[in-house]
Amino acid sequence: MKYPCYPTLLFLLLLVFSACDNPVEIPPTDAEYEGSGVFTYTDYAPLASQPIRVFYHIPEDPGPNTPILFVFHGGDRNGANYRDAWREQANQRGFMVFVPEFSSTYYPGGDAYNLGNVFEDGDNPSASTLNDEPEWTFSIVEPLFLHIKEAMQNTGRSYKVYGHSAGAQFVHRMLLLKPNNSFGTTVASASGWYTVPDVGIRFPYGTGESPAAQSDLSSFFERDLIVMVGENDSDPNSPGLRRNPTVDLQGNNRLERAQHFFQRSQQIADSLQANFNWRYEALPGVGHDFQPTIRRAAPLLME
Repeated sequence: MKYPCYPTLLFLLLLVFSACDNPVEIPPTDAEYEGSGVFTYTDYAPLASQPIRVFYHIPEDPGPNTPILFVFHGGDRNGANYRDAWREQANQRGFMVFVPEFSSTYYPGGDAYNLGNVFEDGDNPSASTLNDEPEWTFSIVEPLFLHIKEAMQNTGRSYKVYGHSAGAQFVHRMLLLKPNNSFGTTVASASGWYTVPDVGIRFPYGTGESPAAQSDLSSFFERDLIVMVGENDSDPNSPGLRRNPTVDLQGNNRLERAQHFFQRSQQIADSLQANFNWRYEALPGVGHDFQPTIRRAAPLLME
């Protein structure tokens, strides 16, 4: 009796047996991200057409309780640089770093990044130009946190936050305008200017005519927010520093504006008899450079 020949089956069998001698390495299922790398995030449906790259660094042997740090870059949109600058501290202190990069292609200008795309034109807010909250740039952060938690099988209920320059603008406004976020300890470092929680000042310099105008600010003042700035970040002509008669009421440079934001916020909290849990950190010898701020921010974030 003749048996049919099955060349395809024979080839597959040879592949199986050869694989036994040279097994293919299968990535672990309990950690999607390892070491340093980058991935593209598109899972948040309202902004799926505006993908973000997320640069990350994972220390060795992460566990379910390993802290997560979100880092928000400055105006250069250079996520890889911020990821690399945080790597040493992450390895030393045992936390994971994720840096969402909001490219100027998909999130152009200050409206889409610094001001969170709350309004079509953040400098001219109105009820007719208020964007739906799912379309705010701020709104992508919490879904990204849940994605990372699932990928890493992390059980944390909150994440640490560091933002520098434009990123500091982003994080303090997200704290203000998205009060149900999962921010833990937050460092807002060297913001060029601020949205002061004063309803008597029109957005974006205050909360007037913004979604925060009717908010209870008590929870905002109770957050563990560290306003950080370099003592040498005092150049009134620093590149990229916004100047106009309204913003200059906050001060002529980043140092003065950080002091104003902190002190005015404390006055408003006192007037509301709200707990004020913020801290102010002025770093001696530091200008507008994020690298030295990391050495001070890391122990504060992970204490």
